[in-house]
This record gives sequence, C-alpha cells and structure tokens, in this order.
Amino acid sequence: MRSWKLAAVLAAVSLLLAVALAAAQEPVRDFSQLNTRLKPGDTVWVTDAQGREVKGEIVDLAPDSLTLKAGPARRFGPADATLIRQRRHDPLWNGALIGFAVGGGLGLGLGNFSGSWSWGDAAVGALMIGAIGAGIGVGIDALIPGRKILAYRAPGPGGASSARLSVAPVITPRAKGAAVLLAF
Repeated sequence: MRSWKLAAVLAAVSLLLAVALAAAQEPVRDFSQLNTRLKPGDTVWVTDAQGREVKGEIVDLAPDSLTLKAGPARRFGPADATLIRQRRHDPLWNGALIGFAVGGGLGLGLGNFSGSWSWGDAAVGALMIGAIGAGIGVGIDALIPGRKILAYRAPGPGGASSARLSVAPVITPRAKGAAVLLAF
C-alpha cells in the first residue's frame, strides 16, 4: 500500500510542476508602441472606427501606420484602428510536460498493480508511458488554436475601456436569479 501512496504523490507533484503560469499583458494605447507587441508576418484582427473587423498579415509596421495583407493591402493609422487582436499559440513544451506527468503517473500506477513491483520496473514503465504521454500532449497542444489577445486599444471613445455591465435572467426549475457580468 505504501508504494501506491508514493506513486500518487509523485504523479500529483509532476502535474503541479507541469502547470504553466500565464501573465496577462495590458494592451498598448499608443500606436507607436505596436512594435513592442507585433512584428511583420504576424496575423492580426483589426477593428476599424466603423466597427468592421479585418483579418490580415502584417506587411509593414511603422510608428504611425500598420499595413495588412488582407486581399488588397490595407493601411491603418491611429485614427482608423480602435482594436488590434493577435492570436497567441500555446507553447508545445507545456503539453509535453503535462503529457509526460500524466503518462509517468499512469506508468507508476500500472507498475504497482502488476504485482511485480520493483523500482527498476517502475522507472522504466514510468519513462516509457511518460514518453508516450508527452507525444500525445504535444499533439493535443498543437491542435489547440490559441486565444486572441488584445494588443492595441485606441484611447478615447472608439477604443474606450469603460466598464460594461450585462444582466441576464436565470430561471431553472430549482432557482431563479440573475447573471451579472461586469467587463472592463
């Protein structure tokens, strides 16, 4: 029974170590600072002053303009763009770590249930199944498209960062209430 507890503790520690921390970045508010977040070749979504969204690849990035290849080339200045979003992909290494941790934990657990438990067998099983898990983790991570992050928000009314309040009724057979969303 003691080896099962050790395997569970090792699996839990491996999973905790595999978790990657993500820090949110505030969007830039000055068009001339876009080069700190974006570079030519990046794919972005630009919301113009009329609220239309244009997806394209950055061809040129200057302090006073952004040129996209979106069908015909489109040029946006500080007065033309209210929001610029970019899709950030999740790094593959954390998928490998999580997969390895899960696979290694399974390998230790399976070694414990096999009846012929020895540290050598457990280590080999954990490494083999951990390697398979790492491969599966990288494959799953590669399939996840990532999330759009806000790289630029225009100052003033067009890209105002005022708070928005949304209230929706919630009615179920057991409860009645309201869902409140406050976004900044």
